[in-house]
Amino acid sequence: MYGLMMDRPLLITAIMRHAERNHGEREIVSITADHPRHRTSYRQAFQRARRLANAVSEMGVRPGDRIATLAFNDYRHFELYYAISCSGCVCHTVNPRLFAEQLVYIINHAEDRIICVDPSLLPLVENLMPRLPSLEQVVVLTDAAHMPSTTLPNAHCYEDLIDTHDDEFEWPELDERQASSLCYTSGTTGNPKGVLYSHRSTVLHAFATAMPDVINAHATDVLLPVVPMFHANAWNVPYAGPMVGASLVLPGPHMGDAAVLSELINREGVTMAMGVPTVWLNVLAYCRENKVVLDSLQSAAVGGAACPPSLMDEFRERHGVQVHHSWGMTEMSPVGTYNAPKANRATLPPEQQRLQTASQGRSLFGVELKITDDANRELPWDGASVGALKVRGPCVCCGYYRQEGGDNPDPGGWFDTGDVASIDADGFLYITDRSKDVIKSGGEWISSIELENIAMAFPGISEAAVIGVPHPKWSERPLLLVIAAPGAVSDPQAVLEHFRGKVAKWWIPDAVEFITELPHTPTGKVSKLSLRQSYQDYRWPDEPCTAQARKRPRLS
Repeated sequence: MYGLMMDRPLLITAIMRHAERNHGEREIVSITADHPRHRTSYRQAFQRARRLANAVSEMGVRPGDRIATLAFNDYRHFELYYAISCSGCVCHTVNPRLFAEQLVYIINHAEDRIICVDPSLLPLVENLMPRLPSLEQVVVLTDAAHMPSTTLPNAHCYEDLIDTHDDEFEWPELDERQASSLCYTSGTTGNPKGVLYSHRSTVLHAFATAMPDVINAHATDVLLPVVPMFHANAWNVPYAGPMVGASLVLPGPHMGDAAVLSELINREGVTMAMGVPTVWLNVLAYCRENKVVLDSLQSAAVGGAACPPSLMDEFRERHGVQVHHSWGMTEMSPVGTYNAPKANRATLPPEQQRLQTASQGRSLFGVELKITDDANRELPWDGASVGALKVRGPCVCCGYYRQEGGDNPDPGGWFDTGDVASIDADGFLYITDRSKDVIKSGGEWISSIELENIAMAFPGISEAAVIGVPHPKWSERPLLLVIAAPGAVSDPQAVLEHFRGKVAKWWIPDAVEFITELPHTPTGKVSKLSLRQSYQDYRWPDEPCTAQARKRPRLS
């Protein structure tokens, strides 16, 4: 017997209608190439989205066609999110930080017909266009006064395009399972893979993300997603924000500019911000050097890489900001866990409280977690057992776009994340490492993440990475690579002494190398793959070597 309830589809269109009706006056503040501080409202943005939908319809696209965006976090990109998906097309967000070959691959693989591009990225499209046969038209995201000259024959100025169309548009009644957006992984081990989100998965994930035990967003909040809209939907903030009526502050191309971000937070009264650790490390350094306090900011979400405890401490002690660790991946829409305390935390021993606070948190509603051993046997949630982390749920991908077999979930519907983890009795997740990054020394595992967190707590270290390097006796040993803060003394022995008593003696890195920069992936994570390649011929201090072999590798 079925319940007698209306069967209405879960559509992104419903978020738009709800926000326009109930929170139409709430602001979207942006920095763009043609405006240093642009202000609009949800009501105005969705009115413009209807104009854009009319324009796209006249350009000859059909339901299911892919329309690419090559853009930063700003109000025009926000309008594209809704106009494309709600009209029945697929919004394919393209990461401009990818290599040219990767960009060519994913645009051709998606068979994008139109690309909407930030004017600063137009030269990139011009260079690649001869290799992109499916692209028919280009829309430059600017106004007529700032429209750059271009060699492209079918290039349109965004503002001119929408100004010539009506702001009335009848949004189609779509199947909630219809594809809404497409995002490709960064492709660190082969070609990027496409994750195809549906309207249903996006709406469910927005619900889950806005919950009290996740970002806890309210209509009085001002959200600053530093995480890019060109990758994994900016952690779904462009949907969760309008759903609850929170204002959005979008930093445009300045997502890595600590001065701009700090000014935005204080000037616009940002209450919550989301970003990767490298962003917040830079912001904290800027605030420290310039005696800036982030007065309005109440909480910050950190994900994409392990968050150093020292970062959490400085945010709390200097700015009164509570940092929440989170974890997820493109394949999960993307947030999978979020660190909010349970009622029993205050009763736990101090050490366990500290561990839980530094963990990746508990799963969102709708995300199931489990860890398994090498024989695929499920391991207990005891905080000690470590295994392969697997997930399933309505916002987890069941396969990659136009790719048969290979990485699809197992017969039980579980997706292997590629992470190694443990889970404690309260459901808190502890990522030990990526399976490909874990260090195996003498047959035993060493967590590079735990070593990095300890290193980051040492005074004078601004960034750190640990990799496994071949060793003649132990197969692999940990090598610590660090960037010293300006003016700090580079003393390898003092750094190594800092580890004593914090981990088992055999976990302590065998050597420290001070370097000037760490390589990062297009999504802002430290590229362990690049580091391993650069240091594959590294000679340990106790090994005989020539001066040439001892020379520090050059990072590409």
